[in-house]
Amino acid sequence: MHKMIIFLLSTAVIAGCSEYNKVLKSSDLDYKYEKAVEFYEDEKCYQALPVLEELISLTRGTNRAEDVYYYHARSHYCVEDYYLANYYLTNFTKNFSYSARAEECQFLAAMCSYHLSPKYSLDQTETSLAINELQLFLDRYPASELRDSCETMIDELNAKLERKSYEVAKLYAKTERYKSAAIALEYALRDFPNSVYREEMMFLMIKSSYLYADQSVEEKKLERFNDCIEHYLNFVAYFPESKFLRQAENYLEKSEREVARLKAENNL
Repeated sequence: MHKMIIFLLSTAVIAGCSEYNKVLKSSDLDYKYEKAVEFYEDEKCYQALPVLEELISLTRGTNRAEDVYYYHARSHYCVEDYYLANYYLTNFTKNFSYSARAEECQFLAAMCSYHLSPKYSLDQTETSLAINELQLFLDRYPASELRDSCETMIDELNAKLERKSYEVAKLYAKTERYKSAAIALEYALRDFPNSVYREEMMFLMIKSSYLYADQSVEEKKLERFNDCIEHYLNFVAYFPESKFLRQAENYLEKSEREVARLKAENNL
């Protein structure tokens, strides 16, 4: 019985391969196209791709070209080859801009970049590209039924960039690179003014600016301790009851003492 099952399975595989070879070797373009679409619709996208790749060159400039290019791009998306899928889907929207499928392909091209976006701790170039492509889709199709989905994904991707920005600044502060921390925090607060990390980042700005000033050469200290005081005033205006308030006040008091000392020593 076991041998019979193996035999039947082997026969089916051989027959399948024989049928597929027939498709590949056929010179009948209509037949090849119909079988390629059949493979695609049966989610046999790896089988569909070689047939469609051949048909692209053979149907260029014909009435069949749009259909072939569409299924070729969709097959790449089907096998999750998102780099090539993005390339071919984007090209479809350029080559067949008036097609009824252009909106779908533009959206799927953006979805490729969305899928390629890595976790927040890695390089976020793909994340920024995904946001740009989703926004381009919204600009091009403002009334699209996919608008809510795009906006949700853009929010998700922006949250990833926000987390990345926060973690980088926090790491600079943790490793005592206070100048870099202050710069990174300034950019993060500018780029994400409503960040969920805003309270902690504004406190870290006080801490980093104080420690940066404390490590500075004498002639730079007055300006930098004053910066720390200014950061404290901004912080307390936003978060008057912050859990970081006591620590922030400690840096304020130290900065004010240093400013008073430096002014006295320099007759200011």
